[in-house]
Parts: sequence; structure tokens; C-alpha cells
Amino acid sequence: MWVGAPARLDDMIWGVRVEGDFQRDGAVCVRGAVAPEHVELARRAIEANLADLSPLAKRASDTGDGAFIEDFCNWSRLPDIERFAVESGAAAIAGELMGAGTVRLYHDHVLVKEPGTRQRTPWHQDQPYYNVDGRQNASMWFPVDPVPLASTLQFVAGSHLGPWFMPRSFLDDRAKWFPEGSLAELPDVAGRPDGHRIVGWALEPGDAVFFHMLTLHAAGGVPGPHRRRVLSLRFLGDDIVHAPRPWATSPPFPGLVDELAPGAPMDHPLFPVLWTRTREMIG
Repeated sequence: MWVGAPARLDDMIWGVRVEGDFQRDGAVCVRGAVAPEHVELARRAIEANLADLSPLAKRASDTGDGAFIEDFCNWSRLPDIERFAVESGAAAIAGELMGAGTVRLYHDHVLVKEPGTRQRTPWHQDQPYYNVDGRQNASMWFPVDPVPLASTLQFVAGSHLGPWFMPRSFLDDRAKWFPEGSLAELPDVAGRPDGHRIVGWALEPGDAVFFHMLTLHAAGGVPGPHRRRVLSLRFLGDDIVHAPRPWATSPPFPGLVDELAPGAPMDHPLFPVLWTRTREMIG
């Protein structure tokens, strides 16, 4: 267990080991977060998604550079993604890390880098792309294949406590969402790695990384012969509210602005409650 943890996570779920401090660093590794049967469920969910991509799917790698495929918001139409979100226990872990009373699903996100994909995921924060405000959030990054350090997520520890940075498109580095100069520019993490405390973990199936939506993160390519298939779930805690943006969010939620007022809690069927703290969990 780590110093300053908000709850007894090790006592709550047998076999879980947490490496890091979520509140301090904005990212932790949870060893054995997902049971083997749910690892297999996630594999089926990812393959079902790849076989039936939604209109939100996109390729985030250049032609001729393997394939980096992303898709979003498919839990309501692909039963295995919904089952994983509900049954895997990931929401309970997120709730304990956040110290939340209630955990909602924000969205699911499948990310697959096929063998030989050199495309890096550049340094960025997630929350500037989203239509939510609030501090109590967590993303689960769950690979169903072994991930070496060279291909795993890396984080700038503590960056979730700092400013929002300009989001840019992954392939051409354009500021498509905010007018130039409206947010701070990203620090040169890649060029000055010694100036930042960077954390990351090699992962085996069953391990997961949980991180804050404002934590700066990046990932390497997959140069070897193996795939890197990831099912990511984004979770919302107690203080998260709807924040319509004047720019296009990723993912978009068309029509939501007509159903949820700015500043309203995310109490909507698109964002189901997955976990609620009980007296027994905190007693």
C-alpha cells in the first residue's frame, strides 16, 4: 500500500497491489487488478470492437506505419464492453483511488497498436479534450497483452496538480480545439526528460494503470512482433459536472448540451453509476 492512500484498497479486493501514490503522482499501477476471466472478457470485447468499428473510430498512425486504431463509446452496443465495465471491479478500484462515494462511467476507449507500429502517442493531458470539469476522476488503461517499458504509458508525476496544456492532434501537432495561445504550451518533456519525474510500468495481463485526466502522459510505439491491445475506461467521481465546450470534444456527445445544463452533475443514462461506496467499505 502507498503513503497517503484514501482507503484500504488492499483490504477491499484480495490480491491487489498498488504501486505509486494516486493523489501525489496522478498515476499508479495496480497489479492483479483484473481477474483472468475478465482479462479474457476484455480480449473478446476488443476484438468485437475491431470487427465492428463505430463512426467515431480513427486511425492515429500514418499509412505504412503498422496501425494504431482507436474507438470510443461502444459500451451500449457491444455487450462484452458493458459486461467488463460492470463486472471487472475496475470502478471500485477507481472509487477507492479517487476517494469517491459514487463512480460513473464516462466512456470506454479501445486503443490497438498492431505489430510494427512506430507511431508514438505524444505527451498530452486528457481532460482538455473532454466536456467535464472537476477534480475527482480516473482513467483505467488496461492492456490484455504484455507491455514492456518501451511501449507502456509514461507519466509526468504530479502534473495533474498543475495547469491545463494546449491539446494538439497526434499526427500533425495542430491545435485543432483551442485558439493558438489560449492555453499554456506543453513542456518539452521528450527533449528534457531529466527535468521531470517520469513514471511508468511494464505490465502483464491483469495489471492496470489508473491515472488522473490531467496527468501528462505519452506512450511508445510497438516495434516488435507483438500487439498492444488496450481497453480503457474513464471514470467520474462526485464533483464532476457537465462543461459544454466551444470546441469539438473527443469523444463528442451530440445533443447532450440540450439535456444537461452547464455545471450539472453527470446524471444521465450515457454515464451509468457503476459503483457506490457502502458503509461496510469505509467502516
